[in-house]
Amino acid sequence: MFLFCSFIERKLSSVKHYVGQYAFGSEINKKLKKIMKKLLILITLLLTTSIAQADSKLQDIKKNGELRVGTTGDWDPMSMKDPATNKYKGFDIDVMRELAKDMGVKVKFVPAEWKTIVAGITADRYDISTSVTKTPKRAEVAGFTATYYKYGTVPLVLKKNLKKFSTWDSLNKKNVTIATTLGTSQEEKAKEFFPNSKLKSIEAPARDFQEVLAGRADGNITSSTEANKLVIKYPQLAIVPDGEKNPAFLAMMVPKGDKEWNDYVSNWIKAKQSSGFFKSLLAKYNLKSL
Repeated sequence: MFLFCSFIERKLSSVKHYVGQYAFGSEINKKLKKIMKKLLILITLLLTTSIAQADSKLQDIKKNGELRVGTTGDWDPMSMKDPATNKYKGFDIDVMRELAKDMGVKVKFVPAEWKTIVAGITADRYDISTSVTKTPKRAEVAGFTATYYKYGTVPLVLKKNLKKFSTWDSLNKKNVTIATTLGTSQEEKAKEFFPNSKLKSIEAPARDFQEVLAGRADGNITSSTEANKLVIKYPQLAIVPDGEKNPAFLAMMVPKGDKEWNDYVSNWIKAKQSSGFFKSLLAKYNLKSL
């Protein structure tokens, strides 16, 4: 784009040179120069608009008839993959199916991991991700849509150790091991919440809470949303009754700088919020946004 505009400008400069040499009168020369400047501006604007439109995911998705969605499939109840059928289910999965339906395209779920979910956006492995926590680090390379869910962070420990670990501070000790899942926002926050503890990062498909269950870690932190599901599924786990920290917002990730695609999805989210779609979905999965 820059090279093309420079080429046009050089050519117009040459034309203006000859006009200055051979035009009849300085008045004609001035008028022609003004016309050429306006022409250069018009060409630049047209090319910029054309390139911006061509680069948007929105046109690609409609043209291909397919919405590619990156998802980890390990975050109950947002995105869960059934190993027996390899099919996805959950709050976010329903959201993406609804988005694809409203766009008139089919949806394709692309397996992702927490440690590489951002890279999947930048490498064009998918057009959008299921919900992730909005963090400054992720925002450096990826775009975020409008948010549609807010949650808090809580620690999980074995129920039998609840008296020993009854507060956040009780977990912030040098002889305490806190497990985190590699690439999650909780991995970043654990460094802030537990500067004195030993932090242990676990790589997917293994999960941090599994280390607690196995006795290889004293605790882990996760969203209040997932924690409420985990203590039901694994009754030996308990939420530390010391209140939630770090209120955080969930949003979908899209390519950074693709304003057209981001605006489309964000406006869709707002319209669905007004229609009651998200309210019904929260009730379906027994969820409550903060």
